[in-house]
Amino acid sequence: MKPIVPMEPKSSKTIPGGKEWIAQVKWDGVRLLAYYDGKQVRLYNRKRNERTFHYPELTDIRRYCSAQSVILDGEVISLGADGKPSFREVMRRDGIRRLEKVAQVRKAVPVTYMIFDLIHYNGEWVDRRPFRERTELLASIITPGRHVQLVDSHNDGQTLFDVIRQHGMEGIVVKKTASLYAIGETSDAWLKVKNYRDLIAVIGGFTLNGGTVNAVLLGLYDEAGQLWYIGHTGTGKLSHEDWRKLTERLQRLTTRERPFVNLPERHADAHWVRPRLTAKVQFAEWTEGGCLRHPSIQAFVDAPPEACIFGQSG
Repeated sequence: MKPIVPMEPKSSKTIPGGKEWIAQVKWDGVRLLAYYDGKQVRLYNRKRNERTFHYPELTDIRRYCSAQSVILDGEVISLGADGKPSFREVMRRDGIRRLEKVAQVRKAVPVTYMIFDLIHYNGEWVDRRPFRERTELLASIITPGRHVQLVDSHNDGQTLFDVIRQHGMEGIVVKKTASLYAIGETSDAWLKVKNYRDLIAVIGGFTLNGGTVNAVLLGLYDEAGQLWYIGHTGTGKLSHEDWRKLTERLQRLTTRERPFVNLPERHADAHWVRPRLTAKVQFAEWTEGGCLRHPSIQAFVDAPPEACIFGQSG
């Protein structure tokens, strides 16, 4: 089975209601599709990069799925110390580059596969069936367990969003019950409503305190390929050890040339770097001056710097 580009929801500020819509929690994890051809299992992320060996607890598909062949769509999550899904934690697994470390990190970072859709079943594509039918079929073939769960559907999107907001979670996805699975497309048949905003930014500089990075300068590219400074942050979910490792990585990228076309507010004591390192950044809103308000780093991600552009849908 060749990996596909999964269907994506469009962003929305409103929550549609009515019998033709259902709502699901938007988990703060990593999109993962499981492919089983009857012989072997392969796991791929939304960019069709293989992750089979990163999540060995998901590869014995016969333990949780009765289908003879299948393509499942879902999200891998890991819980933080507060009991809520943590993007930083799951990236400790997804970001592993030396696969011999998987066994060790697996013990420290348990994951759960939150399955929400079915694209292929027993040799047939079911992407043209309505979402309602696909989820009913999905429920009949999946046995939830320690590492695998089905995503619940809720009739009242606004109530679900209120609960999500109270718990400080990412948001919800509202889906038309009659929607087809649009492979490779972003469709308004699925709408994501975020409790907070986020994007992927590239780091173009940093400041130091006692020899350790205490803040990074963030940037996004415009259509002409110019990098614009959009704010700095020294907060987030990074540990002291994370900041120490970040210091080592950034010091290897230092350059005398400022990578930003505009002058950052903290330029006087900034050290410039070649824009190579990217991070998922959570923020409240954009300021009138074109900067992020209250940005915080959630985790470093394996995204190409050129993908850090204005107009991201998150």
